[in-house]
Amino acid sequence: MGHMLIEIYSDVVCPWCYIGKRRLDGALATAAGEGVEVAWRPYQLYPNLPATGMDRDEYLARRYGDRADRARVPRRIVEEGEDAGIDFDYGGIGRMPNTMTAHRLLDHAEREAGAAVQHVLAEVLFRFYFCEGRDVGDLDTLCEAAGEAGLDAEAARAYLDDGGDEEEMRTRIRSAFEIGVVSVPCYMLGGGFMLPGAQTSDVMAQFIERAKEKLAAAR
Repeated sequence: MGHMLIEIYSDVVCPWCYIGKRRLDGALATAAGEGVEVAWRPYQLYPNLPATGMDRDEYLARRYGDRADRARVPRRIVEEGEDAGIDFDYGGIGRMPNTMTAHRLLDHAEREAGAAVQHVLAEVLFRFYFCEGRDVGDLDTLCEAAGEAGLDAEAARAYLDDGGDEEEMRTRIRSAFEIGVVSVPCYMLGGGFMLPGAQTSDVMAQFIERAKEKLAAAR
């Protein structure tokens, strides 16, 4: 079987994207993962948030009114998270970040250090936000995440400070809609096979194997 790229359309503040990432890791640890490379692609669930983000209590009050409870997590997310080894702490999340800068950092990671480091960075960003209540819209926090993933934190800061690529990133986020990504996570296998949602590791492994076979037959 040849090489295959899996592109993950995701947002840093999407719990199912974190669960899906862990499940994909499970699938890639099997024979299905042979010859597979993974790359993260940008998607924004809340593109209209202010650039500096928003207090999460205020955001929830605007969205849900008096019913808002910052610590409440849908039971299914908690259970599926535990199953994937994730301890979601919604009560600890103080800010609703605009994820544009986080996506720019993920993009920078892939260009500077390759897909494997980008994949590690995605895990760090999810953990910072969902488990440690960190503001992943904050520059210092993002540079710390970069360093933890093995990137040069100062170079990352210089790149993020520049901001020259924001318009290009907006275009890329729009392009996700154009290829039919309507919710995240969404996985594009080999540029032609789309798998939506946080499927189980088994389902993902089967889908990867089938996509590889179809790609091989088409070559």
